[in-house]
Amino acid sequence: MTPRWVEVLALAVDLVIAAPAAIVLVECIAALWPRRPRVVPAAPAGSSLVVLVPAHNEEAGIGETVRQILGQLETGDRLIVIADNCTDATAARAKEKGAEVLERADDRRRGKGFALAHGLESLKAAPPAIIVIIDADTQLAPGSMTALRGRTIQTNGPVQAVYLLDLPPDAGPTAGVSAFAFLVKNLVRPAGLHRLGIPCQLLGTGMAIPWTLMDIKRLATGNIVEDMQLGIDLAIDGHPPVLCLEARVTGTLPSGRKAAFIQRTRWEHGHLGTLLSQAPRLLWHALRTARPALAGMALDLAVPPLALLCLGWVLSGLASLGLALRGADRLPAILSGITGGLIGLSIILAWARHARGIVPARVLAFAPIYALWKIPLYLAFLFKRQKAWVRTPREDPPASAAPPPKRES
Repeated sequence: MTPRWVEVLALAVDLVIAAPAAIVLVECIAALWPRRPRVVPAAPAGSSLVVLVPAHNEEAGIGETVRQILGQLETGDRLIVIADNCTDATAARAKEKGAEVLERADDRRRGKGFALAHGLESLKAAPPAIIVIIDADTQLAPGSMTALRGRTIQTNGPVQAVYLLDLPPDAGPTAGVSAFAFLVKNLVRPAGLHRLGIPCQLLGTGMAIPWTLMDIKRLATGNIVEDMQLGIDLAIDGHPPVLCLEARVTGTLPSGRKAAFIQRTRWEHGHLGTLLSQAPRLLWHALRTARPALAGMALDLAVPPLALLCLGWVLSGLASLGLALRGADRLPAILSGITGGLIGLSIILAWARHARGIVPARVLAFAPIYALWKIPLYLAFLFKRQKAWVRTPREDPPASAAPPPKRES
């Protein structure tokens, strides 16, 4: 006879896993709604912007990034590359292509947040109307700067471009799964939130923020996901980030397994840490101020990485099934089966609407291998969480600057 408390515990665990699965499905369904055409408003006089590009040892690709950005700037705009603790020719390459360059050397205060704070400090004497942040290893799609500028002026708040990752030429099937998971997180779910009227997360690159909302102290920290934290703080302050589907930045997945693991560790440890500390904070402010949009943002933030969600579902499902076979209450096993259906339907909808021409369907069969590959990453979060910023190794030069393949949104 299975103790009653074991059955209750199994049901509670299954409910905890079912909730984020349901949230993801709602977002994926909302992302199916037809996109309404939007007209980007013309920028009024005096709406100059400054693009900040934090760069640490990016000499291989900084020139192309600078060229793309300069091609989309208007008279009075500026592009500043912050060569942060560089030991290569990043600064020289950026200057050669026409960018202004700030060089920073500080072995103790390392990381993107400190680099951005340094760039903002340099602008305090003559601030622009808008700050745009672009990572040195991302490509800017044509028309994106105009869209970001117009949407920022229209909303008078932070705006986030769509940020996706392309596959390197030698990518294996698990890299395809990773790119698909990234697409779900950065395009499908934010598009669903956008159509539900819920703020999105800031993603670190392709961000446009009015100067009046910039707070240097919020950036000058060692937080490895300073972008997520900034978006949450701004939303609580009454300036929720808005997704701009007309703007797009594209990076490239690291080509090596070690580099990919380092990158995902930084992202997902930061995500999980922020989930645990900030989702309750967002929900509290939503209840205290009667702002449903903040509650929606909190629920979205409470969704763990897709691979971790699937791993949790498999483990809880096996446990619930084992209990049911031993004569325990079948409700946990039934709930686990429903959760699996929610996850599966979400993946099918996301792939069919947004990734059909990007990730072959057969690649999704390698999702279990991808999830198993990430188990050490999640165990490390429990026992050796990454808290300091670590740059992803560049094992190959960045992809060419050809416009990214067209994706539906």
